[in-house]
Amino acid sequence: MKIRNAIPSDIQGILKLLVQVDMVHHNGRPDLFKGPATKYNAKELEKIIADDKTPVFVCVEGEDVLGHAFCIFKQEVADSVLTDIKTLYIDDICVDENARGKHVGQSLYKHVYEFAKEQGFYNITLNVWTCNPGAMKFYEAMGLKPQKIGMEMIIEQNA
Repeated sequence: MKIRNAIPSDIQGILKLLVQVDMVHHNGRPDLFKGPATKYNAKELEKIIADDKTPVFVCVEGEDVLGHAFCIFKQEVADSVLTDIKTLYIDDICVDENARGKHVGQSLYKHVYEFAKEQGFYNITLNVWTCNPGAMKFYEAMGLKPQKIGMEMIIEQNA
């Protein structure tokens, strides 16, 4: 098992994982998420992988992609309220359902953490859906704490 930057030949494996991510969200919130679908297509993934500001890390075993972590550099410069810090935002993290329990997620997160530390980021942030309690538990085990909470009220429509 090895963690490295994603390369174009990883795209098909990443696409399979993106469907798994979507289905977790679709099963939890079918009112919001279509299923099965992918957040990005192959052409979009090529651009993301090539951009230094959106690093994608993969955990591979041979040719198989066991997990991925999509990251985005974020920084508010000269904001009237926010301080000028560098944040590494985890846009998406997934472990193949067949590779769960092998510490793939933990290894990916530790790699992201070390990358952020080496690059001088102030913090790591991400969003997690409440319909995915397993992810919430995982991130808490990695040491993340809630930063802010999004709330909603679904409007009932008259039939």
